[in-house]
Amino acid sequence: MAMTEREKKHLKRVYKMLPECTVLLKSNGDFPLQSPCKLALYGNGARNTLRGGTGSGEVYSRFTISAEQGLRKAGFQITTAGWLNDYDEIVKQAHLDFVQEIRARAKKRHMSPVVEGMGAVMPQPEYELPIDGAGDTAVYVLSRICGEGNDREPKKGDILLSDTEVRDILTIHKKYPKFLLVLNVGAPIDLTPVLAVENILLLSQLGAATGRMLADLILGKRYPSGRLTDTWTAWKDQPETLDFGGRDDTRYLEGVYVGYRYCDSLQTKVLFPFGYGLSYTEFAVECKELRAEKLMLSAKVSVRNTGESRGKEVVQFYLSYPETGRDKPVRVLAGWGKTKELAPGEEQELSVRINLKDVTIYDTKKASYLLEQGDHILYIGKNSREVQPAGIVRVEEEIPVRKVRNLSGRTDFKDLCLTGERKDEIDTHSLFTVTIKAAECEVQSIDYKQADEIDKRVKNFTDEELLYLNIGAFDERSGIRSVIGNAGRRVAGAAGETTSKLRDKGVEALVMADGPAGLRLSKRYWKEGEYAFAVGNSLLAGLEEFLPKYQSFLMKVLTRRPKKGAKIREQFTTAIPIGTAIAQSFNLELAQACGDIVGSEMEEFGVQLWLAPALNLHRSIRCGRNFEYYSEDPLISGYFAAALTKGVQSHKGCGVTIKHYAANNQEYNRFQNNSMVSERALRELYLRSFEICVREAHPMTVMTSYNLLNGVHTSERRDLIEDVLRREFGFDGVVMTDWIVEEMTDKSSKYPVAVGSKIASAGSELVMPGSSGNFKEMLAALREGSLSRRQLEVNASRMLRLIDALREKDSDTMVKMQECLAD
Repeated sequence: MAMTEREKKHLKRVYKMLPECTVLLKSNGDFPLQSPCKLALYGNGARNTLRGGTGSGEVYSRFTISAEQGLRKAGFQITTAGWLNDYDEIVKQAHLDFVQEIRARAKKRHMSPVVEGMGAVMPQPEYELPIDGAGDTAVYVLSRICGEGNDREPKKGDILLSDTEVRDILTIHKKYPKFLLVLNVGAPIDLTPVLAVENILLLSQLGAATGRMLADLILGKRYPSGRLTDTWTAWKDQPETLDFGGRDDTRYLEGVYVGYRYCDSLQTKVLFPFGYGLSYTEFAVECKELRAEKLMLSAKVSVRNTGESRGKEVVQFYLSYPETGRDKPVRVLAGWGKTKELAPGEEQELSVRINLKDVTIYDTKKASYLLEQGDHILYIGKNSREVQPAGIVRVEEEIPVRKVRNLSGRTDFKDLCLTGERKDEIDTHSLFTVTIKAAECEVQSIDYKQADEIDKRVKNFTDEELLYLNIGAFDERSGIRSVIGNAGRRVAGAAGETTSKLRDKGVEALVMADGPAGLRLSKRYWKEGEYAFAVGNSLLAGLEEFLPKYQSFLMKVLTRRPKKGAKIREQFTTAIPIGTAIAQSFNLELAQACGDIVGSEMEEFGVQLWLAPALNLHRSIRCGRNFEYYSEDPLISGYFAAALTKGVQSHKGCGVTIKHYAANNQEYNRFQNNSMVSERALRELYLRSFEICVREAHPMTVMTSYNLLNGVHTSERRDLIEDVLRREFGFDGVVMTDWIVEEMTDKSSKYPVAVGSKIASAGSELVMPGSSGNFKEMLAALREGSLSRRQLEVNASRMLRLIDALREKDSDTMVKMQECLAD
């Protein structure tokens, strides 16, 4: 079938955004080129250019334009077809060997090969091919894929460059007068061995048109204007205190010192600092005004293009804290703004708002978020390292911005403490000064005893009906398919649904689809009555090959096939850039536009809940799902998730599911790994992004994470769900679990799998994807008293409010959501 007008419109709209998501890391002026020419193209990403990662973050778009295709289409004469063909053969054999390795590993661990293979990354092969392409210009596209289910490794061919890559990149650098190294990656890699290269572009993974955008950037038809949302370092310079990859317990020993908070406080060597990015032009930036109203700062900044090319500038504000005896990072991101496109000589006045609630310190003993007494220095700069003081935020006396109560559970260690004064010598005479008075700031106290509203409709529900509403629509035979395939019934490829067993009571089912780089739905399907079925099997792309031949054959035999004469339909969706790339734009309007595209397609295909955005922090560059997430900084993560949320929820009947709540920063043994985090680090970093998103955008649902938090599964923690998320943050939607399937878990782990009755008792309304086992366990708990009917009625009432909102009935939820959009 031909491409639809909607596809064309959305692809065109996305394409305009892509340059803002790319980051120029190094430049000597050789690029952009004036016109197409003979080009020697090398690298594992030249033909196999990546549009995104794997797992639930995959999107089945109609096509992907590779770097080779994009460059040829733009008029370049590729002189290395022989090299590319030979490389394809090498990779083909390496992949066959990799599949056998996965099968062997799975057998040894008594795991499904599909589970073992999910997110597994094939190491880059070592090889020798001649570097002999004609021309005086070369491009090397270096790709790295990662995904759900596996973490990255500090090995050659993964985080580290392979010996072949280092050798070839340096050879090309010496051989060709003009050379551009292109990084088609979703997370940092260690570039230490090739830093002699003078032109490096972080292209990232931008969706279907990634290769086409590369050609436009090389020719100067577009220009990069993104900034890094992570600190890039050599692997050897990663924090020694970072505990990662443990099977059972992961200790967050670094406390609040994550990413630039660690590197900048210790002034460690970095390759590229947080917020870094070059431009093809230069800008003059000056803070013209600083005002304060209660806890909100507003700054006016003049930005002028002083160079010879068009461009966009990102203005970043950082805040340092007064010396009070508390250990704190040297500076933290407080706010930012991005200009429109400025022509040479053009000037723009930017207004940047900074909410001081976002940079409060958490005091565990006082159980309060504080603004400390003293002078906070506000810096303006190009990145976290290149800053200069712009103003003083003077707090006359300590302000307890919000008084809460600590979560239960403790760690068995003390957080990293970086002692010693780091006070800069600053001439304060020329700085703007604003004063924050405690008397003018409202101290927020939390009512933890707030009564839950019970919908009168649920009083007539039987115990069984209440349970059905608290469990996702399940198929007795689904098993592992529920987590890695098509658990939905009404939309082919949908991740899951709520129950349809209460339709006679007017309760409609909700359809959910994965993200976060667009809607992940089956490409082709047919319908039988109200149900939709995917053409082919429902495994995630590429996972079937890990099955032994007999299982693969059996799956093909059992796969449902369309009846004779059935109409085959298509539902190709738009792949937006990966989460990290969207955040690299530093443009919240761009993020909201991406959400608008997703929301439009949700309406078209009949999806009510998008299982995104994902906003966990980049605690370690090893996390396999970092490409789905935004940043190592909670403000970037929270505000970009809020922008995506606003875009999606501007469409009637469409909601988001922000995830994974909380402290979910590792894929290895993710179902049963225990994140051990201090109260302060949890509240200043890992919960803050969720709070910002809830406050700014009113997301419809929240998904808890697989992991345990200080010994208890997040989905079973009533203090985390009811006290923090609902009472403190003000969330009033539905909480669901991640997709818990027994076949995916490790029976020999130290910790058990989360249990449905405990999940429901904690105030989580939806156990996903749902199973008969969940139903039986929860019914038994209800009968013996460990799960109360009242709690199920509370949960069911919240579910009904959500269904009313998404099925376009009048509801308080919909009203509040529209108010957020209006703001």
